Parts: sequence; structure tokens; C-alpha cells
Amino acid sequence: MNHVISLTATGAEALESPVYPPHVPAEAIEASNCNNPLLPLIRKLESKISLSDEERAAINNLPVKLRQLLPGHDIGREGEKTSQCCFILEGWACRYKRVGEGKRQILSLHIAGDLPDLHSLHIPQMDYNLATITAATVAFIPHRALHDLTLRFPRVAAALWRDTLTDAAIFRQWMTNMGRRDAFDHTAHLFCEVYLRQEAVGLASDLRCPWPLTQRDLADATGLSNVHVNRVVQEMRSSGMITIKRSTLVIHAWVELAQAVEFDATYLHL
Repeated sequence: MNHVISLTATGAEALESPVYPPHVPAEAIEASNCNNPLLPLIRKLESKISLSDEERAAINNLPVKLRQLLPGHDIGREGEKTSQCCFILEGWACRYKRVGEGKRQILSLHIAGDLPDLHSLHIPQMDYNLATITAATVAFIPHRALHDLTLRFPRVAAALWRDTLTDAAIFRQWMTNMGRRDAFDHTAHLFCEVYLRQEAVGLASDLRCPWPLTQRDLADATGLSNVHVNRVVQEMRSSGMITIKRSTLVIHAWVELAQAVEFDATYLHL
């Protein structure tokens, strides 16, 4: 397969630049954090079902505790038991595990609008670590409040269950990529996925999206070495299908990129 993708700047320079949180207008931050922190959750659920006024009010009245976290902050650690779920309002986070001599494997990436530990509602002991990648604003929702919500409103429970099933579908795709795609296709496939997921929640448009991952982050997400990731990035620089600059990914030729890596977005269930 002939690969035709390009990155501006050197691979290491583009991916190892300082990590900044994605740009969010000041008015958006104020609206989400102060006036109605659960509005993004309501919008996400309404992309799956049509909420009644009563359901919408019940979600809006959930008790939440807001926290602003620095990059690299562990929200939860493997082995801990948690009594609350984390909802990401701004920024990026990841699930990860440590193996061997402290080597990290990123298991999933999470953006604003995600509930990365929703399954803890029924399995409270964590079997992974959850950490911020960028500076992030998160809302913690007590399990007891979510249990009550899902018991009173079965349609909301079904929408949350669908979100968990979509999460599992993304895991299956990551396993396929890890086991059967070469380094180039794996990396390009991740670019396509991350763009579409951000576009679906209004964080990306016109084939342009935030990309705050460092070279090390990308290596840990794909199971490649830093050296191998750098080689892949150098190969991508030779064409002109994408650029990454100042923590922003721009895809210049979506159709060609998606076809080159056989990208099928069905698993995202957007």
C-alpha cells in the first residue's frame, strides 16, 4: 500500500510541542462550568434519544462537583474503588495501564462530553488508571444519584447503556488496529477516529480539530516505540493529506486518507 500523508514540521517537533488545552471560547467555558455543567451531557443523550422535559430536568438536577485539573493528573487509579462517575467538560483524558518497568499503554482517549468511567456505576473497583492528558474541567456525579436517575427513567438508562456499548465497540476497533494494522495505517486510522468524535460534539469542523497528543502519547496509544512513531510521522510528511501544527490536526484529503486505511466509521455509532 502506498501511503500519502504529510505533517508540517519535523515529526518529533510537531508531536512533542507543549500540550495546551483545546481552545474554547470564554463564553462557552462560563456556560458549561457555571450556569449549566450538565448541558453537554443532556445534548449527548439527546443525540441518541429525544428527552422529555421531565427527563431533561432530572439530569440537570443531578448533584455535581466541578474540578479543574492539570495535565497528567490521575483522576482514578487501578485498584481503587470509586463512588462517583467522571464527566469531561473540557480537555482530554485517557485510560491507561502500566506494565513491566513502568511502561504505559493508553487504552482509550476521551474528550469533552465523555463519561470514561460510566461502567464504574456497576463495577466500582477500577482495573485501569484514568488521567488527564491536557488541562481539563471535569464534573463528578455520585453513583447513588445516577442509580436513582436510571431507575426512575429507563430511557435515560438505555441511552447511557448505548454509550457504554459504543465505548466497547471502540475498544474492539483499537484491538484490531493494534493486532492487524501496520504502524502507518494504525496512526492514520486514529486521526480519522479522533476527528469524527470531536466533530460529533461540536469541537471540530471543516476537517480541522484539536490534537494535543505528544509523540510519547501517540506511541503509547498505538503500542509503538517513540522511534517508530517518529518514522511514521516522517513518512506522513512526504505527501500533503494532513498537517499537524500548534496542537491542531488538519485533514486536507479526507476521502483519500479514509480509503487508504480502510476507515469505516460504523463502530463509532455517531
